Amino acid sequence: MRFREDANAEEDLALGGYLDRVVIELAQNAADAAARAGVPGRVHFSFHEGTLVVSNTGTPLSAEGVESLATLRASAKRDDADASVGRFGVGFSAVLAVTDEPVILSRTGGVRFSRADSAAAVAEAGVGSPGLVDEVRRRDGQVPVLRLPFEADGEPPEGYDTAVILPLRDEAAAELVRRLLGEADDALLLALPGLERIEIDLDGAVRVLADAESRWYVRRAGGSFDENDRERLLADRPTEERWRPHWSVLWALPRDPLGEVPSVVHAPTPTDEPLSLPALLLATFPLDPSRRHVAAGPLTDRLVHEAATAYAELLRIRAEEDANVLPLVPVGLAAGGLDRALREAILAALPTTPLVRSVEDGSLLRPGDGVAIDGSDDAFNSVMAPLVPGLIASPRQDRTALDALGVRRLELADLVDQLGSVAETQSPEWWREIYGALSEMVTDALLRESLGTLPVPLADGRLVRGVRGLLLPGHELAADVLAVFGEYGVRVVHPDAVHGTLERLGALSTTPRALLEDSAVRVAVEHSGEADDPEVIANAVLTVVAADASQAEGLWWLSDLVLRDADGELVPANALVIPGSPAASVLDDEEVAPISTEIVDRFGIPALEAIGVLNSLGIVAASDVALDDLPEALADLDGIEDWAYDVAPGGSRFGATVGELAAIRDLDWVVDDAWPEVLELIGASPELRRALVETVRVVGPDDRPAGGPSYSAWWIREHLLLPDGEPLAGRADPDADPVLAAYLDEAPDWTARLDPEIRTAIGLVREVGDLEADGVAQILTRMADPAREITESALLRLWNHLGQLTVYAPDPPTEIRVLTGESARPTTAEQRDESVGGGASTAIVAAGEAVVADAPMWLQRTDLGGFVVARGVVADGLGDLLDLPMAQEVAEGKIDAPGTAADVPAIVRELVPRTPELWWEHEELTVDGVEVSWWVSEDGEPHAATFDGLAKALAWASGRWDQRHVILAILSDPPRASELLVDAAFDRGTDSTE
Repeated sequence: MRFREDANAEEDLALGGYLDRVVIELAQNAADAAARAGVPGRVHFSFHEGTLVVSNTGTPLSAEGVESLATLRASAKRDDADASVGRFGVGFSAVLAVTDEPVILSRTGGVRFSRADSAAAVAEAGVGSPGLVDEVRRRDGQVPVLRLPFEADGEPPEGYDTAVILPLRDEAAAELVRRLLGEADDALLLALPGLERIEIDLDGAVRVLADAESRWYVRRAGGSFDENDRERLLADRPTEERWRPHWSVLWALPRDPLGEVPSVVHAPTPTDEPLSLPALLLATFPLDPSRRHVAAGPLTDRLVHEAATAYAELLRIRAEEDANVLPLVPVGLAAGGLDRALREAILAALPTTPLVRSVEDGSLLRPGDGVAIDGSDDAFNSVMAPLVPGLIASPRQDRTALDALGVRRLELADLVDQLGSVAETQSPEWWREIYGALSEMVTDALLRESLGTLPVPLADGRLVRGVRGLLLPGHELAADVLAVFGEYGVRVVHPDAVHGTLERLGALSTTPRALLEDSAVRVAVEHSGEADDPEVIANAVLTVVAADASQAEGLWWLSDLVLRDADGELVPANALVIPGSPAASVLDDEEVAPISTEIVDRFGIPALEAIGVLNSLGIVAASDVALDDLPEALADLDGIEDWAYDVAPGGSRFGATVGELAAIRDLDWVVDDAWPEVLELIGASPELRRALVETVRVVGPDDRPAGGPSYSAWWIREHLLLPDGEPLAGRADPDADPVLAAYLDEAPDWTARLDPEIRTAIGLVREVGDLEADGVAQILTRMADPAREITESALLRLWNHLGQLTVYAPDPPTEIRVLTGESARPTTAEQRDESVGGGASTAIVAAGEAVVADAPMWLQRTDLGGFVVARGVVADGLGDLLDLPMAQEVAEGKIDAPGTAADVPAIVRELVPRTPELWWEHEELTVDGVEVSWWVSEDGEPHAATFDGLAKALAWASGRWDQRHVILAILSDPPRASELLVDAAFDRGTDSTE
């Protein structure tokens, strides 16, 4: 059983906990030997041709050492625990991962171990022990290697006291050794303080590890547990560990910022416990039997606490050396259970450790006593330090660490509020320094919001909160002008406090435009008539405007500024005119007054026009006008709400908008006899002309656009009356169609001097499409006037125009002028051939006695009353306009007798394509009991009782009414067919081959 136990234990160690520890364990044994001898430890690893030789200085191999090697888990170093790091005799088993024949040579002798020799010895011993033989067989010949030592000859290399010689088992073992030697680094020296130098000769390439602490910042801590602690902390540890009551902790930080740090805990050799901290940790943590993991228990908990304390002390020391230790604060997720415990203990220790540096005096503060300003930078912190005790820097990359340390965070908005408590005692220059310190921070949109209530000193001595809308003094405006506006509440920043940061936070450069747009200036202007000295504010405003009149564009409320008129009275600018100007000659002098010539001479006409004093007619404009909520700029326009109702879709202003609107103001102040001059004045000015002739684009709530008259055109059409008291709108344009003009009133002669667009805009009618509803009603009434003569040709032309209207009279006419054939009604067939449909005249009939004829055959139906004649959409439009039925709506149009089918002459079909092949001959053709000469049925069948009627029926049925005379000629004189065919070859738009 002991054989089996030793074999299993040795195999577990070689294949488990010590599989890849051969280099570390041999270096550890070398360190222990040097420590016991009290000499500087040196170890030399040499790997050549499949053999690893490890030579070291220190206490040579002793009998107790050999016994320890041959006795698993029983170290010979129990009595010198203070000087040893590992457990000699256990760690040495790591060599079995790579060799079956380890040899140890020392100045005092040598010993070797051999799997083959041990197997032979076991076989010899098994002669009298059948059970041992069976066990070896069951283990496939595998026996413990380190239980039977054999004598070895030889000495270690010169300068060394002991050498371990390891003939490697195979190439896999050789690859493992190469990897482990290549991975050896400073962590090995730091873990083994007894070694001062490690030399590694790997296939001829020599590498030396020495002076590790020159490359690391190191913090060590250690001690011994007292009797009470030993009982409490080591009670669950193995017996021999309880005889080792010493502990140690080492933290190391690379001096090179780019240096790599092992990512596992060392106890003190590497374990499989992950470590997320950017430092190397070596501590005497208790390990589980696998030697891979730290064992849980009170001893580990105590060492976690000691490690956290040592880490905090290391960071304090580094902070005193002026290093930024915040990147070393554990944040984020833990990598494992031990790592989590370490991080939590460290975060409990750091808030009371001086780590963060005061901005004011550079001293180290405990994080719990520190204050960080959100989003601040170095420049701002240096200015704020005297005002914020404990202020520390808080770079963006370190904010998570500061939060983990419990540093109090001061929101920038809260700091801005606190500034108010010291604001009154600070100079404008101090504030400029504050604004300069904020210059980089205002690029962050969130921080910019936090500065919304920043205090700002003004030129008039006041201190206000909030930058947006303040004016920054410049060189464009005189100080005395700014002083005037300051008295009226205009907020101008003190010149000594001005900084570019204020502009980025919403302050405005004091241009004439910015000053005029200031709300305080507007209030002063609108109440200037109530001021103790109105001329002071008037002079200040005009001084600003005179510098650049264009700066006042769109500021319609400037027209409320009161100025002196020629009689010295105070009058709003919008009720003043320039003496001798066109405006003075056309506007009612009871509504406007001439401005003082002294003001004109001082500030100039452009400045006065810019604030609303009239030289010519004035214009007001607005954008994005909601018709149900008209802007103030348009409020003084006469009848503006009535116009809005008229142009709004469906007459409802709700939800309707106009994108751009320009209107001529004061049209209601024009004197009656000045309109010819006013309209010529409008035509001569591009701006006034556009405000009159350009239609507005109205968008309804359904987003559908529609056009409408400009306000100016609408007002003139609604209000301009001629001396006879009748409106100008609706009269005949000088260029109107004579037929149309005959039914309209004449316009005054002076309208001929206006350009056509102006005439159309003010309501003169040049064509039927210019008519409005009342004008259409007037035309229809006058057409039905018996006293007026109208030819058939003129009537047909009017019908063609009227049928295309989209504007209808308020009520349909009760009497209508129509075409009628009563006066030339034929009585015989011969007469019908010559006359039907061609002898119509005009007559006036009641609306109920007329129909719309949209086909020529209906004109034969004199039984239907009078005819309004048109085709297609025009016929439909006339029906709607006059409220008349179509002829086919009052008569069935049914042919009474079938007639006799006959072939249509081939020459007709050749000359007029699409002519039907058959027609129906009638001795007497009647439709609905009324005799007619021809007819075309609903099915397109031509019927006729005469040659003339047949020609018309065939032309209508083929859709070529214009060819009826040609068809009649062929039917009447067949020999002419050849001549007509030749002529048809030259008809425009006709293909003679069809």
